[in-house]
Amino acid sequence: MYSLARSLLFRLEAEKAHGVALSALDLAQRVGMAGLLADRPVADPVNLMGLTFPNRVGLAAGLDKNADHLDALGALGFGFVEVGTVTPRAQSGNPAPRLFRVPERGAIINRMGFNNAGVDHLVSRVQQTRFAGVIGINIGKNLTTPVEQAVDDYLYCLRHVHAHAHYITVNVSSPNTPGLRNLQFGEQLNRLLGTLREECSRLDQAAGRRVPLAVKIAPDMSDTEVATLAHGLKANDIDAVIATNTTVAREAVTGLPHAEEAGGLSGRPVFEPSNAILRALRKHLPDLPMIGVGGIDSGDAAVTKQRAGADLVQLYSGFIYRGPGLVGECARALQTAKSP
Repeated sequence: MYSLARSLLFRLEAEKAHGVALSALDLAQRVGMAGLLADRPVADPVNLMGLTFPNRVGLAAGLDKNADHLDALGALGFGFVEVGTVTPRAQSGNPAPRLFRVPERGAIINRMGFNNAGVDHLVSRVQQTRFAGVIGINIGKNLTTPVEQAVDDYLYCLRHVHAHAHYITVNVSSPNTPGLRNLQFGEQLNRLLGTLREECSRLDQAAGRRVPLAVKIAPDMSDTEVATLAHGLKANDIDAVIATNTTVAREAVTGLPHAEEAGGLSGRPVFEPSNAILRALRKHLPDLPMIGVGGIDSGDAAVTKQRAGADLVQLYSGFIYRGPGLVGECARALQTAKSP
């Protein structure tokens, strides 16, 4: 069924198809048919970060930036859904076209630029959800906020989403917000994470519940940069790392249509680079919970990601190319791989 739907959707411009697909999914949810689009949810609970995930497969941030489709996406069998990236103020993002398919490589290039309706809108949507899985909220900074003042935007979002998130992800790795990736290293990273850790702990105490703090990182790092990052994560008591965001490398798609478009490349070409980051981080941080994302388009790929160091996985581009059936396929493969 999805193969037919995809053939029709892929005739549309990529961002238009994205909107049409989500609207159709919402309609299916309203009439009680969203569950028919996917396999029965896999019950494979795992405890991580003090949370119980119904299964090990989640949806990565970026697909539902405003939490407008949380119930419909949750009905497809995900154990957890991460919404955002959200910023303090609504912003339109970069000019269109800004989303491109590279089907020859099962890849997508985007330069969306944190387009979203603002944190108040996202919170209102999360408050209305009936999704019973784990909800992560991914936070970032507005384009017009100088990098030197980025901590203020992250604090603003943190305070607004804390009461409504099971975990919060600090996005310092999108290539589409100028200067953002500089926050991954050195004093800027320590200042940002130290401030957010302190505030999150204060909010935890006031609320009587602990909300884990995760950091989403880029795949485009040297061994020295990975080591520096690992030190910063440990020093600031970060609860988990999400590896990885999109890549700015283009070797895997050279010569193909859209290959030279600016933005982050996701899908199959980022699979091995993200696995390499997972393996490197696991050496530095053997006990830190890790969520692997990047290029998962089959159950086997999910298991490979797990063996690289991921405790949980997230889907994005593979979900677009393969459809809802990929969720159950990956969840069953991970369940089997973990069985004695």
